Amino acid sequence: MSEELKGKRIILGITGGIAAYRSLELVRLIVKSGGEVRCILTQNALEFVTRLSVEALSGNAANIEMFAGRDKSQIDHIELAKWGDVFVVAPATANTIGKMANGIADDLLSTVYMALHEKCRVVVAPAMNTRMWLHPAMQRNLGVLGEDLGERFTLVRPQERLLACGDWGVGAMAEPQEIWEVLKGV
Repeated sequence: MSEELKGKRIILGITGGIAAYRSLELVRLIVKSGGEVRCILTQNALEFVTRLSVEALSGNAANIEMFAGRDKSQIDHIELAKWGDVFVVAPATANTIGKMANGIADDLLSTVYMALHEKCRVVVAPAMNTRMWLHPAMQRNLGVLGEDLGERFTLVRPQERLLACGDWGVGAMAEPQEIWEVLKGV
């Protein structure tokens, strides 16, 4: 096992885009390099990956429900937000980026984001159709994240290639290896 991420506590948000299956490789890379990863899956992410696959690869319970804690004396989203050194969303859908930029906390992923401690780094790896990526609202939301978080924010730009919908353009999630390389540097 390599040690590039040894001691790093990573919260990985997996949202409901076709690229969600590629996040499983990112989990494997994090664990293999000594990092600890706790995953949050949106309800839509469960259309693409399973709780069992995330738990098997991460070695931790998948976090899905807002109030699913086994110990009701703890508030799950606050405890998780305090735990992480890095908060990564890969893939980050237009919906989730919009929630993050506008302070909407209506599910576990967006609520944990809102409760992150002030030193937690935030890495966003978008995945969406080219038209969504180029939409002025999307670009504005990314700008808001950059302004709000400053040097704590890292955008891992999507790639240009054939997308799942059949369109060619920018919008494919960066390779898991590229995201992992970013994590080594934050």
